[in-house]
Parts: sequence; structure tokens; C-alpha cells
Amino acid sequence: MEKIGENMKFFIDSADVDAIRKYAEIGLVDGVTTNPTIIMKSGREHKEVIREIASIISGPISVEGISDTCEEILAEAEEFRKWAQNVVIKVPMTREGLKAVKILEEKGVSTNVTLVFSASQALLAAKAGASYVSPFVGRLDDIGVKGMDVVGEIMDIYMNHWYKTKVIVASVRSLSHVIDSAKLGAHIATIPPKILDEMWEHDLTKKGIAQFREDYKKTSRKG
Repeated sequence: MEKIGENMKFFIDSADVDAIRKYAEIGLVDGVTTNPTIIMKSGREHKEVIREIASIISGPISVEGISDTCEEILAEAEEFRKWAQNVVIKVPMTREGLKAVKILEEKGVSTNVTLVFSASQALLAAKAGASYVSPFVGRLDDIGVKGMDVVGEIMDIYMNHWYKTKVIVASVRSLSHVIDSAKLGAHIATIPPKILDEMWEHDLTKKGIAQFREDYKKTSRKG
């Protein structure tokens, strides 16, 4: 597989402003993805949360509505874009959704096609001109399909045909999803805070730090 030519980015899949701020402070957050369920779990009003996230993150922030028709999606997009300059309109993988994607992209509005579960859907999203496409690897795993295999197919297609659409690996459930995304050359993984926390951990790292501390104390007492 040819090198794509840019480093993999981390988005954080959360509306937990404290978690976003924590990782932004150490430079690990390139963007944020949200959806109505994530916003609901925050217990806060949609616009309020997005505006606060935008005060922390300068990268893309995916915002999703609940509309079905192209006209309704466009109306929601107009409202969401008032909340912050870096809002990306998250659009469902439907015929009406892709109609909206084409119109929005022609206006210079970035879109993220979500709820993608096959390479054929990802190909359609790219043909429509989407800025991003989000294959849901965890949900594919749930039904016995290897989500990362689908990501691999999408990456092959996009590289073969030089599509501009970036792949956001979504529904990340484990460290292996993140590592496999990187190995496949995915442009982005959108990672829940819990998985980001796990990425730091290794027993040998903890043991090594403890050992170095003990040895330092012993050498500091000499002389």
C-alpha cells in the first residue's frame, strides 16, 4: 500500500468538554465528532456544547442533526454553521443525505457522511464530494463483519482513484481499532476518551518508572 503523505489525525468522539480540554492541552486532539446521542449524554443544550468545544478546538467539529430530506438537512446545516466557523455538517448515508452533501460541498461547506458500513457506500460518498466519510467499525464487528476489513477496502479504493475524501474510522471500541487504523493508513480515527486513556497504559512503563524512582533515591542518599 502506498503512503498517503500525511500523518494520521486523532479526533475525540465526545461532548465531554473537560475530556476534550484535557487532551487538547497536550496536543492530541485534531478535531471532535459528535452526534445527538453523545450530546444527550452530556446533559446540556446542543448549541451551548458545540460553541464551548469550538472555544477549545480549532480543528473540525462534526455536528449532526436529525433531518431526513435534503431540504431539511440544508436548513439544519445553515443553523449549525452559525454556531462556529469550524463546524462540519454530519450527514446520514442516504440518497437525500448525499444530495445535501453535493450542494453543501459546492458551497464550500465541509461534510462528514456518517453511518457508513460498506465500501460501496463510501464510494458513493466520495463521488458526491464528501470531505469525510465515517465507517463504523465497532458496529460492523457486532454483526460478525470485520470492521477493519471494510476500512481497508475503502482506503484501497480512495488511493486508487485519488479521492479527496478523508476516512474517519468511527465506532472505535478498542486499542486494536486505533492501531489497525494507523496500519491501514486511515486519515483519522475518532476515539472515545476511555480508549485515549487506555493508550497511555502499559505495566512495563509503570514498573520502569517505579524502578527508576527507587534507584534515584538510593543514589541521592550517597555522599
